[in-house]
This record gives sequence, C-alpha cells and structure tokens, in this order.
Amino acid sequence: MKKKVIFSWSGGKDSALALYEMVQSGEYDISALLTTVTRDYDRVSMHGVRTALLEKQAKALGITLEKALMSKGATIEENESKIREVLERYLKEGVLLNAAGDIALEDVKKYKDDNLARIGMEGVYPLWKRGSADLARRFIGLGFKAVIVCVDSTLLDKGFIGREYDSSFLADLPAGVDPCGENGEFHSFVYDGPIFRGRVGFAKGEIVLRDNRYYFCDLLPN
Repeated sequence: MKKKVIFSWSGGKDSALALYEMVQSGEYDISALLTTVTRDYDRVSMHGVRTALLEKQAKALGITLEKALMSKGATIEENESKIREVLERYLKEGVLLNAAGDIALEDVKKYKDDNLARIGMEGVYPLWKRGSADLARRFIGLGFKAVIVCVDSTLLDKGFIGREYDSSFLADLPAGVDPCGENGEFHSFVYDGPIFRGRVGFAKGEIVLRDNRYYFCDLLPN
C-alpha cells in the first residue's frame, strides 16, 4: 500500500523536483499540496506569486491544493498554527507524512521535524543532501521549466530577476551563490515539466523592489 503524504509546496523548482522523485518512486500517494498564502496580498508567501497561478499549477499537476492563509506580517506562531491546522486535518485522514524539497539546511529541517513530531507526523525529504549542482542539472535535464520570481539584491543583481532557470542562468551565477538558491538567493515558479498535464500560462509583469532588498517579478495569468 502506498504511503499517504501531504506535500509542502512552494511552487518553485525544488518542490517540483522533490514531487517528481516521489511520484517516480511509486511509493507514495500525494494527498494534497500545502502552500502558505498571504491573505492580504493573495500571493504565495515569500515567492510573491499570485494565488490564481498557484491554483493553475495545482490543476496542471492534478493534485488537490490546500492553502494555509497568513496575515500580512504574520508571526512565527501564527505561521505554525495555520500550517498545523491543515496538517492535523490530514492526520485524522491517515496521512502520516509531510514532504518538502529541502536540500541542505540542517536547522530548517530540524525545525520542521520538531514541529511535525509534536502532532505525530514525520518529514520526508527526497532531495536531502544530494548536492545543489547535481539537482539543478537534473531539474533542467528532465525538461522542467521555471522562471525566477524573486531575487535577494544583497546576493544577486537585478539582471537575474525574470530569467528562465536554465543552463545559461546557472553559468552566470556569481561564485558562492547556490545553484538551487538554497540560501535564499532566489526563488522560482515552475510552469511546465514531466509531472505537469500541460503548461501553466502566464505573462511577465512589472519588476518591483520590496523592503529595499527583494526584487519581485509579477507573473500575470493568461
């Protein structure tokens, strides 16, 4: 019998590759995608992608979408509470696992595992310690398509925002920047790939600077 999993979904490339690996293994039944959304902006928290595109993405994947709605400037406690509410609902339905696309940050993984343990769930991390450069090449080689939607301007310049995540992008990254953006250098939105039933249509909108630090490229559903 396949193991039931609720998947913590950001909409970005690491999530997509981790989901692909789980589907390919044949060991898991993905019950739902769980994404944190900032209610005030109607956008994916951190990535800034419109909820309408998140919903189109989930539809293209053929998986139920669950949204943990956060207020603007939500505290850590609020974030944990909203996520826990969704997880506990699935736990009652026999879902014992929560998967994510984490790669190498030990403190982040421990934080997630500790929170999951408190409600009786376990974490699954298909990409854990596999190496960012190898994962980046695998993502591109499998035919996934992604666009860069957020850049930390203290680590990358504005020229990287809105670009396709491809071999050219990787080649242009400065030394010291993780190829998967594992340290928060950039975030992406995946719009096509081997686990998608069809391409998620969008047009690139304006580029804005928030908090005098983060560049965001708005994506408009089409």
